Amino acid sequence: MIYSLVHPGSGLGNQLHRIIAGKVLALDKGYEYSVIGRENFKGKSFMNLDMGRINDLTHTIQEGTGKILLDIPYRPQCPNVWEEETNYYNPEFSFIEDDTIIDGDFQDERYFGHRLREIDEWLSVEPLEVPDDVCVIGFRGGEYALYPDLFLPMKYWMNGVEKMKEINPDMKFRVVTDDPELAKTLFPFEVTHEIGHDWRSIRFAKYSIIPNSSFYILPRLLRHRKKSTQEVLDKIHDVAKWAKEWKGEGWEEKLLSKDWVEVQLGPIIKQDYPNDPVTIAPVYWSGHNKKEWNQPQNYYRPFLYI
Repeated sequence: MIYSLVHPGSGLGNQLHRIIAGKVLALDKGYEYSVIGRENFKGKSFMNLDMGRINDLTHTIQEGTGKILLDIPYRPQCPNVWEEETNYYNPEFSFIEDDTIIDGDFQDERYFGHRLREIDEWLSVEPLEVPDDVCVIGFRGGEYALYPDLFLPMKYWMNGVEKMKEINPDMKFRVVTDDPELAKTLFPFEVTHEIGHDWRSIRFAKYSIIPNSSFYILPRLLRHRKKSTQEVLDKIHDVAKWAKEWKGEGWEEKLLSKDWVEVQLGPIIKQDYPNDPVTIAPVYWSGHNKKEWNQPQNYYRPFLYI
């Protein structure tokens, strides 16, 4: 069994990265999976995420930090505990043995990038229609606004807006945020603050400008994910099966003819292979802190860093 920890003091983004890392590791190694602290999951209102088997490991919550403290007595069957101990990919992760509790940030794409297809299924949510002429800005305020080394300057956001207008001079903008009061003083755009709506807005928008925050990473990577050849073939098979059941024998051969694929299946393939989305992300933590946010942990190949 691989166990992930869902700390109540963590935001949804950090919680998802911890859960996904555990699920990917368990899948890769053929182990069972379970979440400790699943009652703390902050996406339950809009996401039905499978957290694996129920476990009997008890814990308390550390006051002030909201971190899970495990109540594990000394016993031979006690699970091992493995901590990331880096802010980037730790190759020892691949050698974690069964019956281990894992903890860490796990934001480096090397932990999970090879399983984006499965992650897309695990993090399935009700689709949200975002017009292609709308760019969704993900603004992180809250405690970030209290620390100059974390808070992105307005120059970053305005540069992102200008780059989006180079794509479409008529581009419209919306802001999703954890801090609507502050956002309304900074942006002349519509502002929303509802976790399910905001996560889905980021997930389904073609264009987005995101901050140095884990909340936005997975939904944007899933938006950039292209369907595999096998997924498209599976869709063809499903259509042919439907035709056979409803139209009778022989229709599947017609459906798979070259002309039919080009004329009828073309729009389906186009929907699965749309024009590439664009995600703008920051190079640095802030205007004050010239430490790179996108290296090494938060470098994601589809993103455009400015």
